[in-house]
Amino acid sequence: MRSQRGFTLIEVVVAFVLLALVLSVSLEIFSKGMARSGDLDDRSRALVVAQSQLAFAGAEEALKEGVTSGATDDRRFQWTLTVRRADDIATGSDGQAPSSAYALYRVDVHVGWRGADEREHALDLTTLSTAAKPT
Repeated sequence: MRSQRGFTLIEVVVAFVLLALVLSVSLEIFSKGMARSGDLDDRSRALVVAQSQLAFAGAEEALKEGVTSGATDDRRFQWTLTVRRADDIATGSDGQAPSSAYALYRVDVHVGWRGADEREHALDLTTLSTAAKPT
């Protein structure tokens, strides 16, 4: 009898099972990476919106206490800008605020959006700014 060369049926089936496992794991890793990339893109766009609102606050007109809200042109990101006096931060060791022609303001920006996963996401930024005291 002559010995035949080749693979047995079991060896071929095992090879296909291993190939299927490797391909499915690779596809899962790739799809999660693409979803994460989309999430990071949304977060970076929200950061740009928040930074632009912080930069705009007090740029064209003096800071004044209050709440302003709006949305981006595509209505994907909603923002809320809150400005309030922060004199309690500027008090000295004697508990009195120093006499100055300027007031210290706390500026908060909250940006919210709905992600591709249909969940609500949010990003908050805060800064302190000075402006002339209101008369």
